Amino acid sequence: MKLLKAKHKSHGGVHPKYRKNLVQDMAIEEMPLPQLLRVSMAQHLGAPARPVVKKGDTVLRGQLIGEAAGFISAAVHAPTSGTVKAVTPCPTPAGPQAPAIEIEPDGEDRWDPEVEKSAAARDGLIAEFQKSPGAKKDVVLGIIADAGIVGMGGAGFPTHVKLSPPPKKPIDTLIINGAECEPYLSSDNRLMIEHAERIWSGALLVRKVLGAGTLRVAIEENKPEAIAAMEKAAGDFGGEADVAIVVLKTEYPQGAEKQQIYAITGREVPAGGLPMDVGTVVQNVGTTYAVWDAVVNARPLIQRVTSLTGSPVSTPRNVLARVGTSYADMLAFCGGTAGDVAKAISGGPMMGLAQASLDIPTTKTTSGIVLLTPAELSVYGSTPCISCGRCVDGCPMNLMPCELSQMLEAEDYDAAEEYNVLDCIECGCCAFQCPAHRPLVQHIRQGKARIMAKRRAERQAAAKDES
Repeated sequence: MKLLKAKHKSHGGVHPKYRKNLVQDMAIEEMPLPQLLRVSMAQHLGAPARPVVKKGDTVLRGQLIGEAAGFISAAVHAPTSGTVKAVTPCPTPAGPQAPAIEIEPDGEDRWDPEVEKSAAARDGLIAEFQKSPGAKKDVVLGIIADAGIVGMGGAGFPTHVKLSPPPKKPIDTLIINGAECEPYLSSDNRLMIEHAERIWSGALLVRKVLGAGTLRVAIEENKPEAIAAMEKAAGDFGGEADVAIVVLKTEYPQGAEKQQIYAITGREVPAGGLPMDVGTVVQNVGTTYAVWDAVVNARPLIQRVTSLTGSPVSTPRNVLARVGTSYADMLAFCGGTAGDVAKAISGGPMMGLAQASLDIPTTKTTSGIVLLTPAELSVYGSTPCISCGRCVDGCPMNLMPCELSQMLEAEDYDAAEEYNVLDCIECGCCAFQCPAHRPLVQHIRQGKARIMAKRRAERQAAAKDES
């Protein structure tokens, strides 16, 4: 197994204080079932799932409770056995409400017999797939879709869609993303340390689905245990050609897929383009683990590892919890708080979202929950741009955040679109460096939403005219 260093350095990037020491050495701990689970139908990009159960129904662990409502959508399954108490709107970590299914666990945690029946038949399928991937590719993609697997690095894009590029865009390189560059978080790090073999197995399955010749696992250099574990596990898969671990420099946002593609391959994803446009697919290590679990064990995505961390947390932990567990219940599992809490963030402090309440259910994309004390926060007001250029230096997408911000404040959306505002990945590097404390990410996020709404309206008007 080769250990490589990144060939290229992306533009921009910053170096926040990483503060991963609170949980990086904490083994994953499985949390007991809470008294109530609220399973959102909007845990992914695209259309929310459509509920297929009603109040009073009895459900089993792994049973389908929400069916995909379109091509860009994902199935949702019961995290445990119990009774459906309600199908009702529920807050999401992003703020807006979405339909959710409330399940009262019965404590028996019984699997749906269909899951166990499917698992028993998987050995033959996997052997056939390994021998002749093309003949069983659609079957494996169907398994991934039926399992409701989505990108677990935060984006939540349905995995079966990502693994189905059009024939005119063949994939030659698969990158498994273990960078985990967000401060505080260590869920991916612990997953690689404790389950490296399963991640490699999942990566090889994904590679065969894509028909990619090159496989790279990308890990930042501040995770030596994860690098060592993945290197050791790779030795058990001898004979695999063109496979290597790439050790990335510790720098935010090394986990962003476009930056990672450039660092490893030197290829630049074009403006408005996708990784498939340069023959590459990037998958998070958690997603890759979930693919292994679905294909080998027939298990849908109903739980994930989440880092619950921050100085106010009594016992910071990497928690394996069922989807739908409330943030408050997870905090209670970690012993509650040992100090004042001024802010709770879903995700990491760079790209995460502040929460008004801990009465929010976890989703398939909840990689971390970070609590901060009053002393760790700064209160400030925004002042006019001083044209220092620090945001331009820090932007990994080679944009001009200062100019975009002012265009969007003036509601000049056409100019912002011309300056490629839609290419912004909302990483927060610009705001992190801005001495004027400009709300650059908020301006850009709002502007992108307005532009996309305008595009949708134009498409609808055009379709109406054609009809």
